[in-house]
Amino acid sequence: MGSSRDDIASINPLTSVKALESVLGFSFKDPSLLRLALVHRSYCNENGLDPSESYERLEFLGDAVLELAVSTELYRRFPDADEGELTKTRSSLVRRETLAQIARGIDLGNYLLVGKGVHAGNGREQDSVLAAALEALLAAVYLDQGNEFTRQFITSLIDAELTQIEGAGGPPENPKSKLQEMVQGRGLNPPRYLLVSSEGPDHGPVFTVEVMVDGQVVGAGTGGKKSEAESAAARVAIAVLSGNG
Repeated sequence: MGSSRDDIASINPLTSVKALESVLGFSFKDPSLLRLALVHRSYCNENGLDPSESYERLEFLGDAVLELAVSTELYRRFPDADEGELTKTRSSLVRRETLAQIARGIDLGNYLLVGKGVHAGNGREQDSVLAAALEALLAAVYLDQGNEFTRQFITSLIDAELTQIEGAGGPPENPKSKLQEMVQGRGLNPPRYLLVSSEGPDHGPVFTVEVMVDGQVVGAGTGGKKSEAESAAARVAIAVLSGNG
């Protein structure tokens, strides 16, 4: 049997919505949009709610809202950057790791409704969950407050990252790309990433990856996805090869 937003309202206390609104700095005209943005599919699965009552549809919209807002701000802020530079910078701002970091900055994971399994596996703090929830939140803001308000809100969320990019003269470099350039600059073969282990439940796996250079393990890392573990391993390897590890 399907559900409605009234069902979501009954399981997500208004006090939680008010607390998050306080963190965000504004109130929703339609609080049910904010409540919907906080419901993970796992909660629906465990409580007999229709999957459409999770934040996934909002996440779909939020992805587009975020990309447009970031693209607009970059176009305005970097008038001399070409298309390739703008695209690279945008990618660094909308990637999962950056969005998860922003979500942690507003403690978004603490407000999410998740299933018992996801909660037990600390899934609400995984990059993939936080990034998706942030996109859902942005869609809710867009539907409730409109385009211009949302653009300004998103700009405020990424202001620190934009300032860092301006100061560094460009977006932060991908650690795997940086490691590959470092290794090839020394005349060595490209790094090899080896999956060492995959532990935990399906909804909250933890991957461990080692990276090898010239037949030697020079770094290891963990993450909720293989790509995250590889990036973590690459960061360690960069420090080791730079003499800082």
